[in-house]
Amino acid sequence: MDGSGDAPQWAGPLGPVLALPGVTDVLVQEPRRAWIDRGGGLQMVGVDLPDAAAVRALAVRMAGAGGRRLDDAAPVVDARLPDGTRLHAVLPPLSPDCAAISLRTVRQRALAMDDLVASGMVTGSLGRVLRAMVAQHLSVLVTGATGSGKTTLLASLLSLVDPAERILVIEEAGELRPDHPHVVRLIERRANIEGSGAVGLSTLVREAMRMRPDRVVLGECRGAEVREVLSVFNTGHRGGFATLHANSTADVPARLVALGALAGLDQRTVELQAAIAFDAVVHVERDVAGVRRVAQVATLARSSTGDLVAVPALTRGSHGARGWEAGPAWRALAASLGMEEAGRAAVAA
Repeated sequence: MDGSGDAPQWAGPLGPVLALPGVTDVLVQEPRRAWIDRGGGLQMVGVDLPDAAAVRALAVRMAGAGGRRLDDAAPVVDARLPDGTRLHAVLPPLSPDCAAISLRTVRQRALAMDDLVASGMVTGSLGRVLRAMVAQHLSVLVTGATGSGKTTLLASLLSLVDPAERILVIEEAGELRPDHPHVVRLIERRANIEGSGAVGLSTLVREAMRMRPDRVVLGECRGAEVREVLSVFNTGHRGGFATLHANSTADVPARLVALGALAGLDQRTVELQAAIAFDAVVHVERDVAGVRRVAQVATLARSSTGDLVAVPALTRGSHGARGWEAGPAWRALAASLGMEEAGRAAVAA
């Protein structure tokens, strides 16, 4: 395959595959072949890994490049490689037949909003809505399943931020690379082999507040750091972003409550704070063909019973339609975006 000269040394036989344009994921669980994702679902390709021993040796080599140990005593590793690629590997006997390698690459250049429109991730006039969210300093929660395109969309949104603003990005794995001149990136540090030296996301969010941010961004909210995120977005730091794993916007309240419990927050506290903290929820998904797309925009509100609920504002047109169907929350969201003229009308294709 062409392009192997651009691949990092640790990649070994996977170098030509990783160098292919558009590759986001590379998966190996057997000799001689790998599965890659280039935005349209998984595809099988041949690789020069003749047997299980070669796959294991490559996994160990990659772990070493990421400064981590992978052997019989430590048969699972989750590491960040020198170029930012995320490595997960499992050795036998946990993966009985062969070592399993999962690589998630880091896009070196954020896609522009026009690129997302061209790819079909953003359809109709949704691009105008998303641009307005950034311009009006709405605090936005980007949700979706693993590999749905949350990071891709977030990097594009951050690239729209005024160049005069200072963006503080807090992440676990350093995946966000927005096209913006003033980005400060903070990456969590895990404990060393003695179990000390860890600096977690919660600490980094608090430190970011002392660094004069205009926008605070949490690359992925997946634990007790939700407490700090809710605090930040409820104390005058508007226009921030966070991502969250969720199957739909309707599942977002339960996910926030579950994460809040990890931080010692009760359900009512989480619901009260979340309803104020986030102005909009933008949900992304992968369709049956593996194509990433924005599926819904919603807002968070308290129901008549006091529960936190996600209220649809815009839902992608059904049956392949490129337009957007307006929901109960659209009129209020349109007003906050300075798009009052849109009223309750759907965003047309």
